[in-house]
Amino acid sequence: MITSIETVFTATLPPQRPWIPLTRPNRSRPTCIFTVMCYNVLCDKYATRQMYGYCPSWALEWDYRKKGILDEIRHYSADIISLQEVETDQFYNFFLPELKQDGYDGIFSPKSRAKTMAESERKYVDGCAIFFRSAKFSLVKEHLIEFNQLAMANSEGSDNMLNRVMPKDNIGLAALLKTKEAAWENGENCLPTETSALSQPILVCTAHIHWDPEFCDVKLIQTMMLSNELRSILDDSARTLRLTGQKDNVQLLLCGDFNSLPDSGVVEFLSAGRVSADHRDFKALAYANYLRRMPGSDHEFTHNFKLASAYSEDIMPYTNYTYDFKGIIDYIFYSKQSMTPLGLLGPLSQDWFREHKVVGCPHPHIPSAQPPTHNQKDSAKNRKLDDHRSALHQPIDKKAVGNENQLSRNAVASQKKSFHNQKGPRNQTENHQLPKNQVEHKKIEHPKSVIQERKRQNMNR
Repeated sequence: MITSIETVFTATLPPQRPWIPLTRPNRSRPTCIFTVMCYNVLCDKYATRQMYGYCPSWALEWDYRKKGILDEIRHYSADIISLQEVETDQFYNFFLPELKQDGYDGIFSPKSRAKTMAESERKYVDGCAIFFRSAKFSLVKEHLIEFNQLAMANSEGSDNMLNRVMPKDNIGLAALLKTKEAAWENGENCLPTETSALSQPILVCTAHIHWDPEFCDVKLIQTMMLSNELRSILDDSARTLRLTGQKDNVQLLLCGDFNSLPDSGVVEFLSAGRVSADHRDFKALAYANYLRRMPGSDHEFTHNFKLASAYSEDIMPYTNYTYDFKGIIDYIFYSKQSMTPLGLLGPLSQDWFREHKVVGCPHPHIPSAQPPTHNQKDSAKNRKLDDHRSALHQPIDKKAVGNENQLSRNAVASQKKSFHNQKGPRNQTENHQLPKNQVEHKKIEHPKSVIQERKRQNMNR
């Protein structure tokens, strides 16, 4: 064990992750190119030796990790930043003042339990935050989505709503943003003054869905409640901005820790726009009174957002990389009819993890168990916006060049070849980005004591 720790201490920094260009922006008209980062920063109270025994205790300390987290955020310098597991006190006394110096403004809300606590305890409650570059965006309105309150309001005739969904105090947080003139670039055939009248509304939402795999029904219900609330917020936004008959012009960017694998009901619902009424994740439990209010039919439930995920498993096999679990649980979804991804950050080379015997994150070079995701999007008035990847912050190449189809095919083929040629060991992860080395999701059994500690720590996570 001592040898292992010494290896961690002497491990060199991981190599830069590759930037994968997907397409070029349309320069024939004004465009708004921006980057998005999604990052679960791992709240201090969850970063324990019982949970992450492979990480040195000093590297789990918040005073150490917060510097690495801030360095990552500044290195990638995304225009929109979505954070989860941010402590209330750390938002107001660390993240907000630090990022204001870098030209950001931000909003935050703690989980619902904070309302029941004294001030001395409330400051340690974690929640969600959204930061945006104030030179490019202005805040029109913010919205808090409390899943336990929605469950209570829809609990009539459903004991499962009261007993399974309502006790979980996860939240979603949404910011209605408008682009500023400085966010736009003139097209090749446009007059310099044409961008002055452009203003694109974007609804940015971040969410942290319940963690426990035994409550997959709760995850799916929370996600469906989130979609219903977002529909109401989009309708309200159209009225606020006087977009009569143009509600779809408010573009949607949904980022977060959904604690759900790609084959889950949550991801199927968000990406396909529908989920079967008898999906296994409902666990055949009685949610009929709530579900009948959802759009759809007796056989399936739907939404009309037309979302796509910024990342695929071919390129990003992991967004969570710990000793006992490796898989995709963090996502960036975007309105595919109005946004187009220009590029994204690729995975870290698996060779680094193997050579330095890194078995999981956090790690002295990686401050969270869920390294950030980051990608670049292009927004043009009344056309597709670039997508941003979820759950990890990463730099975006704002001047991606090359034939878009060829770039996309070559980039993905290159990543597939890399994955197939590398066997993913069990090593500790690196700085702010999860190793993406194997396409299959690995789950390792813990000792009973570790499982009990996870249950205790995450009881209200």
